[in-house]
Amino acid sequence: MTRTTTPDTKGAPEMSETFDLNGIDYVEFWVGNARQSAYFYEHAFGFTPVAYCGPETGIRDRASYVLEQGEIRFVFTSAIVPDHPIAEHHALHGDGVHDVALGVPDVDAAWAIATSRGATGAYEPRSASDDDGQVRLAGINTYGETIHTLIDRSGYDGAFLPGYEALPQPAAGERAGIGLRFVDHVVGNTEDMNPWVDFYERVLGFSELAHFTDSDITTEYSALMSKVVQNGDGRVKFPINEPATGKRKSQIEEYLEAYRGAGVQHIALLTDDIIRTVDELHRRGVRFLETPDSYYDAAEERVGQIDEQWADLRRTGVLVDRDDEGYLLQIFTKPVQDRPTVFYEIIQRKGSRGFGEGNFKALFEAIEREQALRGNL
Repeated sequence: MTRTTTPDTKGAPEMSETFDLNGIDYVEFWVGNARQSAYFYEHAFGFTPVAYCGPETGIRDRASYVLEQGEIRFVFTSAIVPDHPIAEHHALHGDGVHDVALGVPDVDAAWAIATSRGATGAYEPRSASDDDGQVRLAGINTYGETIHTLIDRSGYDGAFLPGYEALPQPAAGERAGIGLRFVDHVVGNTEDMNPWVDFYERVLGFSELAHFTDSDITTEYSALMSKVVQNGDGRVKFPINEPATGKRKSQIEEYLEAYRGAGVQHIALLTDDIIRTVDELHRRGVRFLETPDSYYDAAEERVGQIDEQWADLRRTGVLVDRDDEGYLLQIFTKPVQDRPTVFYEIIQRKGSRGFGEGNFKALFEAIEREQALRGNL
């Protein structure tokens, strides 16, 4: 069943408490087949399975696989019984992100601050424990059917959470990682971004880092608007998009139609060597948006001197952009499921804290080429 959430911050009291975050703890996907999803992310993206729960561990209604690479932790969960909220979610949305969990030093304090500032609860604070210790958790709703679990695992030494069993690990040095280090940012598509920008600023104490209008992100056919919010130390960044009026259907409208509402559009994963990482992803069969060769003729003049070889960027399709603080390199996959919803950005930062504004036109034209192939432009 679809849950429509509207942030309610009117009349919420001003509070002096800081909403402290330790970063993104994990991202949980609700999928049709968790075992197959875990296999895909292990073999295509180089993640290592580390924990599992399901019938074999005493959980009768669902199965979850936990995978890690660097500081990135993904969880893939599917329902085992048909009359289950996860099955209903998947029937409506397809494979998608349900939970972007945020580590906090004190779950009860974070819950009290968030709910007093207008957040609605997904579930109240509770504890889970086993022989490896105790975890404290609570959940708050955000756009669409996405939630933020607030989690404190400082008293826990297990593989993931109580109820999960650790999976056998490869020998030291044999993990299949491809250089992905941590989640750089998580992008949400919404029908109306401003209430959710206000939500993150008011409820979680985020601040606006960047604002892109339809004149910044536009092509001949479509446009969108976006605002980026981040927490105090910049470790958690959430760009939030909305569609803008254009001649044809924008990528945001296509997503909202395919996903049946607001949700996570893409996740940016940071690497320290994007050429190596993208070469390995290509080798493993991951498909990327294609960049025309003419892009590099203009980019080399626009960006100037970089450490990488331009021939490597042309060969791999990696985009590059410079701002006052440095430059960044980025590339975007095609959607990783049949619905044109979730995809990935691979990003390397060389000083820049931006989002590749100089690449927006090339990126969105590439997305529109894919939309045209699907008949959705």
